[in-house]
Amino acid sequence: MRTEIYLFLFLLVYFFFVFFLRSYLLWKRTGINPLTFNKTDDAHGYNGKVFTFISLLELGVVSIYAFKNEWYQYLLPFWYLEHDYLKYMGWSLLFLSLILVWVAQSQMANSWRIGIDEVNKTKLVTNGLYAFSRNPIFLGVMIANIGLMLIIPNAFTLLIVSLSTVSINTQIRLEETFLKKVHGDTYMSYYQKTRRWF
Repeated sequence: MRTEIYLFLFLLVYFFFVFFLRSYLLWKRTGINPLTFNKTDDAHGYNGKVFTFISLLELGVVSIYAFKNEWYQYLLPFWYLEHDYLKYMGWSLLFLSLILVWVAQSQMANSWRIGIDEVNKTKLVTNGLYAFSRNPIFLGVMIANIGLMLIIPNAFTLLIVSLSTVSINTQIRLEETFLKKVHGDTYMSYYQKTRRWF
């Protein structure tokens, strides 16, 4: 099987485990839908649309790479970054990301959400990976996007990294404001002693 197909299958596995399976398990356990992005045009709702766009863009780029290689030139590849050692590094980052995100989601347990849940109050998780980083899941997603760009360096994977960096940092700040309001001094104490990234 070609490497291109492996990358496409890995992306499907990644999305399945960290989005679909994790969402299903939480819903089955609690009856709560973890997808909490609203459909309004406020910052939170808009950021949800950006996340969706980035995910679809990733799927589209990897699909072209895997199944329509003759179209790949239109993605404006950075040929000077196409080296085997960078591809190996990219694959390592993808696997690291999958492990990091899965473990961080597991440690968050019933508090895990995609977006901000203003209806169901969740427990503030500060143990495990969260003792070292306030955002290990977002960190894992950023690692995955960088890994993808190292495997297939082109203008569109660079766009994915750029958009996700802005979108994730926006989401983090929205969540920080929300958590300060909900958890008060408990969150502020955690905020002051634990770094945003690592």
